[in-house]
Amino acid sequence: MSTALATVILAAGKGTRMKSDLPKVLHKVLGETMVARVVARAEEAGSSQTVVVIGHKKELVEEELVTQKVDFAVQTQQLGTGHAVMMAEPALQDFFGDVLILAGDVPLLTSETLIKLIKTHHEEEADATVLSAIFENPYGYGRIIRTSDGNYSHSVEEKDADDEIRKIKEINSGIYLFKSELLFHYLRFIGTDNIQGEYYLTDVLPLMRKDNKKIALQVADDPDEIQGVNTVDQLREAEKKLKAQK
Repeated sequence: MSTALATVILAAGKGTRMKSDLPKVLHKVLGETMVARVVARAEEAGSSQTVVVIGHKKELVEEELVTQKVDFAVQTQQLGTGHAVMMAEPALQDFFGDVLILAGDVPLLTSETLIKLIKTHHEEEADATVLSAIFENPYGYGRIIRTSDGNYSHSVEEKDADDEIRKIKEINSGIYLFKSELLFHYLRFIGTDNIQGEYYLTDVLPLMRKDNKKIALQVADDPDEIQGVNTVDQLREAEKKLKAQK
């Protein structure tokens, strides 16, 4: 079954740990900005419309993507991933199909992984599909909690996790595929009851489960692909890995 595909790329953050005033997603890996790489991967996976959510120094990101076929949504306040996706809703009001959610700082992501995610989503006839990965050292990532029969239960952010949950090695990559009408319906019901006081996109999933919507999981073959870049060292590491693949 072929369904229309749109993509929302979250690219509003400052990236304070990059020790630079440049928006994080504009740092380059092998001469190409991280956000341009992610836009290209979404197109290769079959995305017909891409919305880039921008905030910090948004004009620079707009300038960088001026030749790309993308729409922009502005997140003036950084109120979390759920809030960022809410900002993209007006740009997708006439779109019906599946919405892929990506971060703008994952330079190692491949279109093959996205195509696999889309395939699983269709084969499982899922309402939402979550890309996860197994990390030996999962520190910093939200953990995936599975039900007793191995299905998705919910995710817990590192900051909200207790010691038991921190032992879990399966992490939430922050990459999702949703049926568009369900995504924007459930976003209206999430709150900020967490340590960060933010709207977490992951909070949509337990609400969907409660209504017996189907949530599938796809484990990434290579956990490196979904690693976000937050520091200059991580940027160099990503570049090294990409060079090794050439």
